[in-house]
Amino acid sequence: MSKLPKALDEVVEAFCLLPGVGTRTAERYANYLLKRDPKIAQSLADSLDNLHSKISFCKKTFAIISSGQEYSELYIDPRRDKTIVAVVSEPFDIYAIEKTNQFQGTYHVLGGLISPLDNISSEQLHFKELQKRIDEDKIKELILAFNASVEGEITSIYIKNLLKDKDIKLTRLAQGLPTGIDIEYADMITLTKALEGRYLIK
Repeated sequence: MSKLPKALDEVVEAFCLLPGVGTRTAERYANYLLKRDPKIAQSLADSLDNLHSKISFCKKTFAIISSGQEYSELYIDPRRDKTIVAVVSEPFDIYAIEKTNQFQGTYHVLGGLISPLDNISSEQLHFKELQKRIDEDKIKELILAFNASVEGEITSIYIKNLLKDKDIKLTRLAQGLPTGIDIEYADMITLTKALEGRYLIK
């Protein structure tokens, strides 16, 4: 049984829900907030309260957008080439690629990668919507921008099989991305090289 006051213990338990945050780290976070100006904790609470109420997802790309919007600004931007689409696992991968200033196409967020071990199947991801976009936007090239992992490989193979009867150029990012790295944490130079060196797989 915790000897911390109930209110503080609840904060520690809440931080422990975050990936990679153990009890000791959670206690440090809680202690930091307790010692600082209460406005900091209130600001954090307000931000978390708005996280779901003021955030939505693009109906076309599934990128993160502000609630009240229907489509991502990157998608409706007339300067972006809708016939070239980078397929990514998570919404934050978009921002990592955008930092390179090398890509002028649009995006499609799958919402994860196929992972039998985690019980994540193709039916749970946005593949049907991707197939629909291929026809609607007359897509000419799909760039598979996944992490260099088993799940990324499985998902790539699935998409390749999905498009075997389609006349679409299918490429992957070059192996400038080290095995095991998450795209959102890759540095700008690595991502730029990976984009430039993408290779044809179909």
